[in-house]
Amino acid sequence: MGTATLTAPEQVTDTFPINGTDFIEFYVGNAKQAAQFYRQVFGYKILAYRGPETGTRDRASYVIVQDKVRIILTTALRPDSEIATHVHKHGDGVKDIALWVDDARTSFKLAVERGAQPAYEPKSLTDESGEVVIAGIRTYGETIHSLVERRNYRGVFMPGFVPFAGRGDSDGVGLKYVDHCVGNVELGAMNKWVKYYADILGFKQLISFDDKTISTEYSALMSKVVANGNGRIKFPLNEPAKGKQKSQIDEYLEFYQGPGCQHIAIATDNIVDTVTRLRDNGVEFLRVPGTYYDTVEQRVGHIDEDVKMLRELGILVDRDEEGYLLQIFSKPMEDRPTLFYEIIQRKGAKSFGAGNFKALFEALEREQELGVNL
Repeated sequence: MGTATLTAPEQVTDTFPINGTDFIEFYVGNAKQAAQFYRQVFGYKILAYRGPETGTRDRASYVIVQDKVRIILTTALRPDSEIATHVHKHGDGVKDIALWVDDARTSFKLAVERGAQPAYEPKSLTDESGEVVIAGIRTYGETIHSLVERRNYRGVFMPGFVPFAGRGDSDGVGLKYVDHCVGNVELGAMNKWVKYYADILGFKQLISFDDKTISTEYSALMSKVVANGNGRIKFPLNEPAKGKQKSQIDEYLEFYQGPGCQHIAIATDNIVDTVTRLRDNGVEFLRVPGTYYDTVEQRVGHIDEDVKMLRELGILVDRDEEGYLLQIFSKPMEDRPTLFYEIIQRKGAKSFGAGNFKALFEALEREQELGVNL
């Protein structure tokens, strides 16, 4: 095995306070249809809408929510907009991983002083429910981080949006909050972005995986995980490593046409129930060989869950010094082999399932072979 280090958390002052993930915005080809897909398949409630009827002429957006997970699906209404250009180049994908802060103007000023490239200047959005202040900084590829201050707002989402008037109800599938968002960057760029998050947002490196840890016979990657002071924001950053064939990181970069958000990990309190519902709703998950489960208890020790059920659903298990976690990865959500989802349940563990990487990579390579993309 190669290097897989878990850095002990330091008791230091958070130099860039972040309360959590505010929202994740996707640019998509058809937001209305995407919203209904996420409602029917992933159990999100359609909460709010913005478009021509509300005074916004160039785009339509739907806000979908489940517990603390909040996603905006935005589509262009004109072919010459930057939204349409983004979708044409990348396909449906993540544009904005927004961070919830107490003071957006101060946070933006601090980030720019530390070297961040502005995406847009602070602006105040107001309506009868109060004020939201937002600003934006750039990160890898065309992705941005909006800085969102909403302490003086009591409305449905933010000014410009109205409650969704159509059928948007859902019972949910048990999704709780965003656990982490993974970025894929080009070869040689990982350390640059680790330094960026350290220098500008005060993040600390938690874990490092080299190409011996995350590898198979054919492909490999390198990854480092950074997190903010309170640990609520965690960003694994991946870059490809040389192998006999293209890795899934190489494939992502080729089809996404550059760096971007590879996958979003969403936490649940009952992964067996959540995955069962998602599977029944039509979500396709990556599968590992059945032999993986023959040695689960020898590898990770006692777990509360029935291994037979984990085998049936394809859920993976790993353990660290703090406890264990259960995780599963969907197949790509788009026709391009780009963005996918991870469903994760943490039972004490703070790591990211390093013990499962080989099995996961081999499953991804089987999918690549089906697409003849290697």
